Amino acid sequence: MAEFDAVLIGAGHNSLAAALHLAAKGWRVGVFEAAAVAGGAVKTGEYTLPGFRHDWAAMNLSLFAGSPFFKTYGAELGQHGCAFVPVAKPFASSFADGSYVGVSTDMAQTLAMIAALSPQDAATWQRLCDGFGAEAPHLFGLLGERMQFRALAYFIFKTLRAKGVAGTLDMLRFLLQSPRGWLGETFAHPKVQAMLGAWGMHLDFAPDVAGGALFPYLEGMAGQAFGMVIGQGGADTVVKALVGAITARGGVVETGAPVVRIVQDGTRAEGIELADGRKIMAKRAVIAGVTPSALKQLTGGTTPAFDERLTRFAHAPGTMMIHLALSDLPAWRAPELRSFAYVHIAPSLDQMAKTYAQAKAGLLPDEPILVVGQPTVVDPSRAPQGQHALWVQVRMAPGTILGDAAGQIAATDWESVAEPFANRALDLLEAHAPGTRASVLGMRVVTPMDLQADNANLIGGDQVCGSHHLSQHFLFRPMRGHADGSTPIANLHLTGAAVWPGAGTGAGSGYLLARRLAGN
Repeated sequence: MAEFDAVLIGAGHNSLAAALHLAAKGWRVGVFEAAAVAGGAVKTGEYTLPGFRHDWAAMNLSLFAGSPFFKTYGAELGQHGCAFVPVAKPFASSFADGSYVGVSTDMAQTLAMIAALSPQDAATWQRLCDGFGAEAPHLFGLLGERMQFRALAYFIFKTLRAKGVAGTLDMLRFLLQSPRGWLGETFAHPKVQAMLGAWGMHLDFAPDVAGGALFPYLEGMAGQAFGMVIGQGGADTVVKALVGAITARGGVVETGAPVVRIVQDGTRAEGIELADGRKIMAKRAVIAGVTPSALKQLTGGTTPAFDERLTRFAHAPGTMMIHLALSDLPAWRAPELRSFAYVHIAPSLDQMAKTYAQAKAGLLPDEPILVVGQPTVVDPSRAPQGQHALWVQVRMAPGTILGDAAGQIAATDWESVAEPFANRALDLLEAHAPGTRASVLGMRVVTPMDLQADNANLIGGDQVCGSHHLSQHFLFRPMRGHADGSTPIANLHLTGAAVWPGAGTGAGSGYLLARRLAGN
């Protein structure tokens, strides 16, 4: 019977980050993953044709590259092959009239794009960027803070000292605003509002959802200041390096090893049982990188109150992925868009709100939001010479289909809906980039239920592992009193995107947990 200091369930990047930190502190760690490869939603494969490397779900690694975890372990991960490609033109939005607006690390270029729509908004953009250096420590400090009352109180005290009462209240008001609320009072032109508002849709923040203003602001300012990074050769560069570093420190990462039960004595977690019958014991901690509902299944029950709140954990609408192997980049009606890593097709705040409402109602949106990733613009190694891999997120898509908002698709099972709904998305792409279909060499459609089948944490295709609305964020992620990943069972801890600070590739929940367990 194998024994470790810490046993981790799942090999997502949060679990792997926790494992590496614990291993560095002298713990012997074992990571057990049900899938054939580590990484969870952060993985890369030839999903269309040989030679075309597509990121399965996550592509943008800026949060990981800028994280406190990477600051500590970046050099070590580099020794194990972790490499990034910088992106100077991180994102833009394409509009039906052939116009566009985007963000470049060249301030003059960004200002020129915005000024072409609104000189007033260009001046506002300059003012926001000039003030970002002063605001960033407070906002990033909050996102990196432990969500415990004492830690939060200390953060508020520091903020009050730095910003005063008025400045602190202004920041609190901003944190409570919806994307539309902040964008509407900050920018005049609807296309500039739409360019930034599209980022809220990445994290379940439709334009009118309270608490969502932070994300369009941070993505806009960070994109301007730092650009974006993607993984050289694929997002799995991070995962391969994490596994290599853990193994080099004496840890074990085993794939194809589903966990069926957490072994406990009623009050304390003692280890795990695998599907093949093996028991793996843990002397100091069992760390579950799973959804709250899965934790209840693995434990068989904890306390009635805790289990009831696990059941109430709410998930965001799903996502469909379309992976395309292309003979050429899309011929955007605005040719300049061929140089951006991300192109959003999200025409207005009103349309985003409508799409979100339809998906939440279980309807296939009549006009989904598209996030078109063009990684081969900056990393040609991902496709054969002269050809391209395209990464298309179709947001929002209901995991359980109740109908079609357009009244055109009668089926309600994803196996039947995949092709016609993918065609709806591709029709939209074609309208913005005529001729794209003619350049398709290969295609792989991944439905929300395909995502869930591949990774049980992505319930209904929810790539962010739970809604980030205010009632389920900050101190309430995944629930009040347990934002640090603690559970009623001693030595059992929860990590992953369901735990504060939530989704994204920043490894925040895993690193915060490991530091708490190791004492630093």
